[in-house]
Parts: sequence; C-alpha cells; structure tokens
Amino acid sequence: MASAGELAVVNARIVAAPDAEPIARGTVLVRDGRIAAVGDAAEVAVPEGAEVVDARGGTVVAGFWNSHVHLMAPPLDRASAHAGDVLSERLSSAYLRWGFTTIFDIASPPGNAIALRRRIAAGEVDGPQILTVDMPFFPKDGKPVYVPDELGGWTTRLAEVTTPAEASARAQRQLEEGADGLKLFGGAIVGGEVGVLPMDLDIARAVVEVAHAAGKRVFVHPTNAEGIAVAIDSDADVLAHTAPQAGPWPEALVRRMVDADMALVPTLSLFEIEMRKEGVPEAIVAREVGITKQQVAAFAKAGGAVLFGTDAGYVDAYDTHVELRLMHEAGLDWRRILDSLTAAPAAYFGHAQRKGRIAEGLDADLVVLRGDPADDVAEFADVRYTLRGGQVVYRAVTRD
Repeated sequence: MASAGELAVVNARIVAAPDAEPIARGTVLVRDGRIAAVGDAAEVAVPEGAEVVDARGGTVVAGFWNSHVHLMAPPLDRASAHAGDVLSERLSSAYLRWGFTTIFDIASPPGNAIALRRRIAAGEVDGPQILTVDMPFFPKDGKPVYVPDELGGWTTRLAEVTTPAEASARAQRQLEEGADGLKLFGGAIVGGEVGVLPMDLDIARAVVEVAHAAGKRVFVHPTNAEGIAVAIDSDADVLAHTAPQAGPWPEALVRRMVDADMALVPTLSLFEIEMRKEGVPEAIVAREVGITKQQVAAFAKAGGAVLFGTDAGYVDAYDTHVELRLMHEAGLDWRRILDSLTAAPAAYFGHAQRKGRIAEGLDADLVVLRGDPADDVAEFADVRYTLRGGQVVYRAVTRD
C-alpha cells in the first residue's frame, strides 16, 4: 500500500543529471516531497494507491532554475496586496509552465520577493522556490534610465548608494532580512553625456565583503568593459548578463573570470528582444547578438559556470524558446543547457545537496517534457508537468 504523500512518475525517459546516461524506460518514486527511488521500471515498484503521473514516453529531468528574473511586473510587484489565486496564476503562467521550480529574483521592490516567498511557504500561493537579492545597489546618481521612478510603491532612487559605509550597512540589513544574495550595477546606463556610469570600486568591494562574510553570492550588471572590470576587481561572483558593448571577449579576460570562479547568466534573448522593440536594423541586431554568443561560447569553452536566465519580469517575455535557441547557436549542446538549468545553479548557489539532480533523498522537483531535448533543445520548453516538492504544480492541457 502507498504511504501518505507517495507519487510515481512512470513511462519516462529519465535523465537524472546532465552527465548521466538516460534510463530509457524508468520510474521516479516520490515520498513526502523527496525522491525515494529512481531507476528502470523493472526495478522500481509502484506502491498500490500511489498517485501516478504518466510521462507517456517523455523525458524527465530535475526542476529548472531561472537565475535571472525580476518580481516587479504587476501583479507580482505587490505580493502582499493581491489575492493568492491572482499571484498563483501569474507564477504558473510565467514560471511553472516553463518548468521553473526555482527562480532567483535579482532586483525588485524592497521586501516584495520575501513577502511572496512567505505566502508560498504558508500555502496561500502556488509557486516556485524564490531566492532574491531584494533591492539592488545603484551608483550615486546612477538610476538606470530605463528604470521607472516608482515600482510597486518603491522610489527606485533609494537604491543609489554614496559611500562604502552606507553600502555595507544596507547590504548587512538586506541579508539579515532574508536576501539570498546581493546585486550591484557595475555599469549603470544613465544616458546623456555620461552614457554608462560605473560603480565606485570601493563601494562594490564593501557590498561583496558583506555578502561573502555571510556565504552569499553577488551579481553584477556589467553593461560594458568597465562594468566587467568592477565585477572582477571587487571579487563579485555572477555576471548577470553578457555585455555586447564590451565587444568580443579575449581569452585572457575569460580566463580571469573563470579562474575567479565567476558564473555567467547570458540573457541572450534580452538583447534580441529589446533591440527589435526599438526598431534597430536587423544587421545591427545580428552583430550585437553575435557578440553575446561569442562571449558565452568563450566562457563555456573555458569551463565557466553558465546559468540559465531570461530577465523575465523586466522583459515581458516568459517563453524560453528564444533563449534556448540562442544558447544552442552559441555552441552549448543539450547537456550543457540542461546543466545551466539544473545542476550548475544548484551547485553554485549552495543547493546541490537538495536540488539539481534526480537522486534518492533529493527534493522531488521534477520536469516532465513531452519530447527529447537530445533531439532538439526546443523540447526543454515543451513541458507536460512540473512538480515541486513532489506536488504537481503545473499540468499542460492534453494534446495528441
């Protein structure tokens, strides 16, 4: 007989980890939110009475991470104000539907992501695991031109910092209040004669020092070569974007970043989407996106940690097809893309003992795909079921 909380995913092609050989016809048994067994269907018995999720020959992988989102578009910008079902619907269509069981919010109104996380934990809202940097750090007079003056009731200029002491105190406060990391703008696009305003290096170092003392990572919005230098010289951890303004990355620069254990979130689709929205000629779009793909290719070839992220919530584009295509065009095969979605972020952010793979004892965060991403990386976007903690949190409309 089934125990309370037992579920089995059956008739599945299982890819337990990016470097694992697929199990052609396997079963994943879940008990009380954790993976109890995984293996060939002939070896894993399904208890009588267990809930059954039929993969119908599809591929089962670990739950996906989106390592660059923003919880600042309505209704997610006011997590305490909206009804639970409103927030649940938006989180489902924006993230669960695409297989994301963990998202990293890397700048949103102060306290907002933490409030949303609490409501999910309390069962008021259905959604992914949320990690957050809370409020970002802008240079003095460095609110980016594309950031509105007000977001979710928050005056965005309050994110500016003027001294290392001020930055250090705020960094400490945000971490104490529940932030899982911090984010600074190494290069803020302010327009006018200045163009891109770099973060003061001493301020950047102050933020990084506080984060590292707490065992947390620091994201940097780079924009250009000077912003990348701020990230490297401050000992920050994650480039939140590629940086077409910096031009192609030479091997020596990439080596410095990889040797420093930095990670890269490409957000390739961001540049294509934004330039086309502004009516940039296609030849220029192709050139700039080509630069970002070269940066990803060089970073990946050097062994750097590539983390999947889309900048969803800043861009009103949640479909992952374009990002998957561009990453593949940059030379990442299906296994490396799977790594960027699962094992790499879980390890980089300190969750490898619970997430990122399908193995006994780990959280039952799973994605059931209709097809096989080994045949076409677009299959990573064709999600049949998403499970978080052993619960089905997204179920696609059945189609033949």
